[in-house]
Amino acid sequence: SSLSFAFSPPPFLSRIMSAPAPAASKRAVQTFGKKKTAIAVAYVTDGKGMIRVNGQPLKLVKPEILQFKLWEPILLLGKEAFSGIDIRIRVKGGGYTAQVYAIRQSIAKALIAWTQKYIDEASKVQIRETLVAYDRTLLVADPRRCEPKKFGGRGARARFQKSYR
Repeated sequence: SSLSFAFSPPPFLSRIMSAPAPAASKRAVQTFGKKKTAIAVAYVTDGKGMIRVNGQPLKLVKPEILQFKLWEPILLLGKEAFSGIDIRIRVKGGGYTAQVYAIRQSIAKALIAWTQKYIDEASKVQIRETLVAYDRTLLVADPRRCEPKKFGGRGARARFQKSYR
Protein backbone atom coordinates (compact mmCIF):
# COMPACT_ATOMS: atom_id res chain seq x y z
CA SER A 1 0.00 0.00 0.00
CA SER A 2 1.49 3.33 -1.06
CA LEU A 3 0.84 6.47 0.87
CA SER A 4 0.01 9.55 -1.15
CA PHE A 5 -0.63 12.98 0.25
CA ALA A 6 -2.60 15.35 -1.89
CA PHE A 7 -1.84 18.96 -0.99
CA SER A 8 -4.68 21.35 -1.45
CA PRO A 9 -3.87 24.93 -0.52
CA PRO A 10 -6.24 26.85 1.75
CA PRO A 11 -8.83 28.99 -0.08
CA PHE A 12 -7.05 32.33 0.48
CA LEU A 13 -3.80 30.92 -0.98
CA SER A 14 -5.47 29.46 -4.07
CA ARG A 15 -6.69 32.95 -5.08
CA ILE A 16 -3.15 34.33 -4.79
CA MET A 17 -1.59 31.40 -6.64
CA SER A 18 -4.07 31.58 -9.53
CA ALA A 19 -3.77 35.38 -9.97
CA PRO A 20 -2.62 36.33 -13.46
CA ALA A 21 0.95 37.54 -13.82
CA PRO A 22 1.17 41.36 -13.98
CA ALA A 23 1.45 42.84 -17.48
CA ALA A 24 4.82 44.05 -18.73
CA SER A 25 5.84 46.71 -16.23
CA LYS A 26 5.31 50.32 -17.23
CA ARG A 27 8.42 52.43 -17.68
CA ALA A 28 8.34 55.01 -14.90
CA VAL A 29 10.66 57.10 -12.73
CA GLN A 30 9.85 59.10 -9.59
CA THR A 31 11.97 62.01 -8.34
CA PHE A 32 11.54 64.93 -5.99
CA GLY A 33 12.61 68.55 -5.64
CA LYS A 34 12.79 70.53 -2.41
CA LYS A 35 13.08 74.18 -1.42
CA LYS A 36 12.57 75.26 2.20
CA THR A 37 9.41 73.35 3.21
CA ALA A 38 8.00 72.88 -0.32
CA ILE A 39 8.26 69.38 -1.78
CA ALA A 40 7.50 68.54 -5.42
CA VAL A 41 7.31 64.90 -6.51
CA ALA A 42 7.63 64.24 -10.25
CA TYR A 43 6.34 61.00 -11.80
CA VAL A 44 7.69 60.35 -15.31
CA THR A 45 6.15 57.91 -17.79
CA ASP A 46 6.24 57.32 -21.54
CA GLY A 47 4.11 59.91 -23.29
CA LYS A 48 4.02 62.83 -25.68
CA GLY A 49 5.59 65.74 -23.80
CA MET A 50 2.88 66.65 -21.30
CA ILE A 51 4.00 68.33 -18.07
CA ARG A 52 1.34 68.90 -15.40
CA VAL A 53 1.56 70.37 -11.90
CA ASN A 54 -1.23 69.27 -9.54
CA GLY A 55 -3.28 68.36 -12.63
CA GLN A 56 -2.80 71.75 -14.33
CA PRO A 57 -0.53 72.52 -17.31
CA LEU A 58 2.74 74.33 -16.60
CA LYS A 59 1.37 77.58 -18.12
CA LEU A 60 -1.22 77.95 -15.34
CA VAL A 61 1.19 77.77 -12.39
CA LYS A 62 1.08 80.99 -10.36
CA PRO A 63 2.69 83.52 -9.97
CA GLU A 64 3.26 84.43 -13.63
CA ILE A 65 6.39 86.39 -12.75
CA LEU A 66 8.11 83.09 -11.89
CA GLN A 67 6.89 81.23 -15.01
CA PHE A 68 10.31 81.60 -16.64
CA LYS A 69 11.92 79.77 -13.70
CA LEU A 70 9.65 76.77 -14.38
CA TRP A 71 10.56 76.69 -18.06
CA GLU A 72 14.35 76.92 -17.49
CA PRO A 73 15.11 73.16 -17.61
CA ILE A 74 12.91 72.78 -20.72
CA LEU A 75 14.42 75.78 -22.50
CA LEU A 76 17.98 74.73 -21.61
CA LEU A 77 17.64 71.18 -22.94
CA GLY A 78 15.18 71.81 -25.75
CA LYS A 79 11.65 70.46 -26.15
CA GLU A 80 12.96 67.35 -27.95
CA ALA A 81 14.38 66.08 -24.64
CA PHE A 82 10.85 66.08 -23.18
CA SER A 83 8.94 65.00 -26.29
CA GLY A 84 8.78 61.27 -25.47
CA ILE A 85 7.81 61.56 -21.80
CA ASP A 86 4.95 62.78 -19.62
CA ILE A 87 5.74 64.35 -16.25
CA ARG A 88 3.12 64.62 -13.52
CA ILE A 89 4.16 66.73 -10.55
CA ARG A 90 2.41 67.07 -7.21
CA VAL A 91 3.64 69.85 -4.97
CA LYS A 92 2.75 70.87 -1.43
CA GLY A 93 4.14 72.90 1.45
CA GLY A 94 6.04 76.18 1.42
CA GLY A 95 5.01 79.37 -0.35
CA TYR A 96 4.58 80.24 -4.03
CA THR A 97 8.25 80.91 -4.71
CA ALA A 98 9.53 77.85 -2.85
CA GLN A 99 7.02 75.67 -4.72
CA VAL A 100 8.20 77.01 -8.10
CA TYR A 101 11.83 76.26 -7.20
CA ALA A 102 10.87 72.77 -5.99
CA ILE A 103 8.96 72.11 -9.24
CA ARG A 104 11.85 73.18 -11.50
CA GLN A 105 14.25 71.00 -9.51
CA SER A 106 11.94 67.98 -9.76
CA ILE A 107 11.58 68.46 -13.55
CA ALA A 108 15.36 68.60 -14.04
CA LYS A 109 16.03 65.62 -11.75
CA ALA A 110 13.22 63.64 -13.40
CA LEU A 111 14.72 63.99 -16.88
CA ILE A 112 18.15 62.96 -15.60
CA ALA A 113 16.76 59.91 -13.80
CA TRP A 114 14.75 58.89 -16.90
CA THR A 115 17.79 59.32 -19.17
CA GLN A 116 19.98 57.26 -16.87
CA LYS A 117 17.45 54.46 -16.48
CA TYR A 118 16.08 54.12 -20.00
CA ILE A 119 18.44 55.89 -22.42
CA ASP A 120 22.18 55.91 -21.65
CA GLU A 121 24.78 57.16 -19.20
CA ALA A 122 26.64 59.37 -21.71
CA SER A 123 23.62 61.53 -22.54
CA LYS A 124 22.75 61.70 -18.84
CA VAL A 125 26.20 63.13 -18.05
CA GLN A 126 25.83 65.65 -20.89
CA ILE A 127 22.39 66.80 -19.66
CA ARG A 128 23.69 67.03 -16.11
CA GLU A 129 26.65 69.20 -17.16
CA THR A 130 24.35 71.53 -19.11
CA LEU A 131 22.03 72.01 -16.12
CA VAL A 132 24.81 72.45 -13.53
CA ALA A 133 26.64 74.95 -15.74
CA TYR A 134 23.49 77.09 -15.83
CA ASP A 135 22.29 76.76 -12.21
CA ARG A 136 23.40 74.22 -9.61
CA THR A 137 20.09 74.46 -7.68
CA LEU A 138 18.37 72.73 -10.62
CA LEU A 139 19.87 69.47 -9.32
CA VAL A 140 21.16 70.13 -5.80
CA ALA A 141 18.75 71.14 -3.05
CA ASP A 142 19.43 74.31 -1.06
CA PRO A 143 20.15 73.20 2.54
CA ARG A 144 19.23 76.53 4.17
CA ARG A 145 16.33 76.35 6.62
CA CYS A 146 14.59 78.81 8.92
CA GLU A 147 16.41 79.14 12.23
CA PRO A 148 14.20 78.60 15.29
CA LYS A 149 13.33 81.48 17.60
CA LYS A 150 15.12 81.63 20.98
CA PHE A 151 14.05 83.11 24.31
CA GLY A 152 15.14 86.62 25.31
CA GLY A 153 14.21 88.14 21.98
CA ARG A 154 11.55 88.35 19.29
CA GLY A 155 13.38 86.20 16.72
CA ALA A 156 16.24 83.79 16.07
CA ARG A 157 18.98 86.40 16.58
CA ALA A 158 17.29 89.68 17.56
CA ARG A 159 17.25 90.42 21.32
CA PHE A 160 14.87 92.58 23.33
CA GLN A 161 16.11 96.12 23.89
CA LYS A 162 18.19 96.58 27.01
CA SER A 163 17.43 99.43 29.42
CA TYR A 164 19.40 100.51 32.50
CA ARG A 165 16.63 102.23 34.44
